Amino acid sequence: MDFTFSEEQQAAAEAAAGVFADVAPDGVPSPADITGAVADDFDRALWARLADADLLSLLLDEAYGGAGLDAIALCLVLRESAKVLARVPLLESSAAAATVQAYGGEELRSALLARAGRGDLVLTVAAHGRSGHDPAELAVTARRDGDRWVLDGVQTAVPWAHTADLVVVPAHTDADRTVLALVAPDREGVVLAEQISTTGERLAELRLESVPIARVDVIDADGAWEWLRDLLTAGTCALSLGLGTAVLRMTGEYTSRREQFGFPVATFQAVAVQAADRYIDLRAMEATLWQAAWRIASGAQGALPAAADLAVAKIWAAEGVRRVVQTAQHLHGGFGADTEYPLHRYHAWAKHLELSLGPAAAHEEALGDLLAAHPLG
Repeated sequence: MDFTFSEEQQAAAEAAAGVFADVAPDGVPSPADITGAVADDFDRALWARLADADLLSLLLDEAYGGAGLDAIALCLVLRESAKVLARVPLLESSAAAATVQAYGGEELRSALLARAGRGDLVLTVAAHGRSGHDPAELAVTARRDGDRWVLDGVQTAVPWAHTADLVVVPAHTDADRTVLALVAPDREGVVLAEQISTTGERLAELRLESVPIARVDVIDADGAWEWLRDLLTAGTCALSLGLGTAVLRMTGEYTSRREQFGFPVATFQAVAVQAADRYIDLRAMEATLWQAAWRIASGAQGALPAAADLAVAKIWAAEGVRRVVQTAQHLHGGFGADTEYPLHRYHAWAKHLELSLGPAAAHEEALGDLLAAHPLG
């Protein structure tokens, strides 16, 4: 398989690196120093710069002001964002807009996509279900009531819900189908309860109590939720890869400066072997990510469904990013826990990414089910 990126994809990554170059990972208070959220809103100034660089419309067609790129380009940009812990809903808004474009009606696309690409409309996704362990599409019910839908249920850990304009909510119907409803957080019958992530960012428990949604704001096309979930999973793996890359670089720089017995600790065999193991983790995370993103972008068929490649990528991302930050903490010694040094922030973000959309064990179980249903050989 050829993992060479196209000129357009490379240009997106370079533009992202330029935008994120001035972002400091400690631009808000440390989650270790306060009991509430680190900030009430995401980084609006950075969001505006991303819009000016046309990075919010990567996946949108030219008709909506976009570049018409694919999941690989988005993952390249997300990888750069995670290196600096960028506090923006780039993954959620981009994935939601791409899903509206691919599966939504023309009226919905016309109303939302150009505004989302300009950054004027912020989208997020309720993808964690009622508890974070059950399927998100089963946490909310959707029933038809004349020319509208009515939603009831609870979604937990919804990112950016307090500041987004619309939340994409998967819901199941009496016919055992999944629809996607676009819900305004301030709509009657919607209740948001504040939750705080390990990163210190605001999440929300989203309660829906007989919330009416116009038919135009509901996507009922087959496969829409599965495609959105896969794109979110690939994006989470890209964020894990970017974070792990930054942490390993930080560890290399520190161990090259830190001396014991008159020598940099990086020259000690035990230190070098641990760092080398984490480098191997990152390369595995990278290979499985691009395989999964390529399956999404190309729609290529394989011996197993694309969901299997997504599961493998998420297993490596969850386990790999955890091992990278744990080794970094170990090799930094007590300095790694200093709240004036950014490593502890990366550790907190890594834990959030490890568990987002399911930990490794959940995806190992899903992969086992896929292998049982599609025996190889």
